[in-house]
Amino acid sequence: MELRHLRYFVAVAEELHFGRAAERLRMAQPPLSLQIRVLEDELQAKLFDRTSRRVVLTEVGRSFLEDARAILASTEEAKRRAAQIARGAAGRLEIGFTGSAPFNPMMPRLLAKFRREWPEVRMMLYQMTTAAQLEALCDGRLDVGFARPASSELVSRHLVVHRALHDPLVVALSSDHPLAGRDRIELAALRDEPFIMPPRHVSVGLHDKVMELCARAGFSPRIGMEAHQIVTILALTAAGIGVAVVFAGMRNANIAGVCFAKIADDQAFADLLVIHREGETTPTIRNFLNLF
Repeated sequence: MELRHLRYFVAVAEELHFGRAAERLRMAQPPLSLQIRVLEDELQAKLFDRTSRRVVLTEVGRSFLEDARAILASTEEAKRRAAQIARGAAGRLEIGFTGSAPFNPMMPRLLAKFRREWPEVRMMLYQMTTAAQLEALCDGRLDVGFARPASSELVSRHLVVHRALHDPLVVALSSDHPLAGRDRIELAALRDEPFIMPPRHVSVGLHDKVMELCARAGFSPRIGMEAHQIVTILALTAAGIGVAVVFAGMRNANIAGVCFAKIADDQAFADLLVIHREGETTPTIRNFLNLF
């Protein structure tokens, strides 16, 4: 049985007239009648009662009409979906991100724009460290990653890294800290403070940047506590356990008891990177990357 046989049958069933059905199908009536007989022979059932005056569906024909319409509708939907996927308008997009990335307005705006332009693409978001994202990208478990700079040995030569933006860094202090309320702080003023930082294996980029900035200020920070999540670091800062250097977007976390100050160093920023596999040709991924 071929799809054309179903289309021929549905046309005759809806017109109940072979001549009109043939016109609708833009074919001659004799070949149409022949194909209906071929279909009936294959089904071993009569689909129409024919007389010189009228054409009527049999009981088998009425039942088969429902199935034929469903099959044709399903086929059209499959064609539509295939065409959507071929141009990246449907499917899935697996996106990784570090814990601080969503607090920068750029990432939510980008995701919202992609959603507006490609509403039928299902975006799956996973919070992961940069190292975990790089591994998942190489394994094909992620399509795109929002990450921070990593050690060169972690970055595969099969990955492409784009800088999305320079993300400013700020000092986070408890609201009752003596320096709280200042708009700008020299890091040297914090040389005797305990720093709350992520472990280096969790956030190489931020950890190394803080060490670099403190070295530029003439001291090595005393690490009083380590925490994996940047929101946890802010909560510990609010409790007065220490100070922290975090991304400026973390102001949007709105954690009570924390205040922020700019760092008096023009190198006080860390890159936010967008990473994907080299030579990636999936239309959905290409559409996403074209937003940059």
